[in-house]
Amino acid sequence: MKYVFILVLGIVAASGGLLGAAAVFRFVDNMTQTARIMPGERNFPMPAGVVPRGGELMIPREQRDLAAKRPNPVKMAPPSIEEGQQHYTVFCAPCHGPEGKGGVTGPVATKFIPTPDLTNAEFQKQRTDGYWHHVIMTGGAVMPAYGETMSATEAWHIVNFLRSIAAK
Repeated sequence: MKYVFILVLGIVAASGGLLGAAAVFRFVDNMTQTARIMPGERNFPMPAGVVPRGGELMIPREQRDLAAKRPNPVKMAPPSIEEGQQHYTVFCAPCHGPEGKGGVTGPVATKFIPTPDLTNAEFQKQRTDGYWHHVIMTGGAVMPAYGETMSATEAWHIVNFLRSIAAK
């Protein structure tokens, strides 16, 4: 009787092991066969011209020249500059530094390519408000896109703050 119990116990353990191995193989094999979807990547195309509620049309990064022609709808006033400074401190200062001097003044910038000096008047003249807004929303070569993190109005406030810190 003792040998029958050991035999049944062995059969149960072997079948459990086989079921576990089959589940592991299916999981591992499935992970190598499925399509890779990056976080934030849409797996379905949005219809043309669709704008989210409370949002505005996002111009693709490839059409930066078109976006540069957009005028700034937020008037440059002290409340806007103050709000822009708050958002700049949260989103931009880690790379561009607290004063916007660029280089490696931000704690993150020491690990990457030095960032440009945003207070440089000549650099500021080369770019329109629409250009700055578009870069903030869609990102740049190394700069991340903040279009999903902040609203378009918040980005316009940052643009107003950047214009206010430009060296005269």
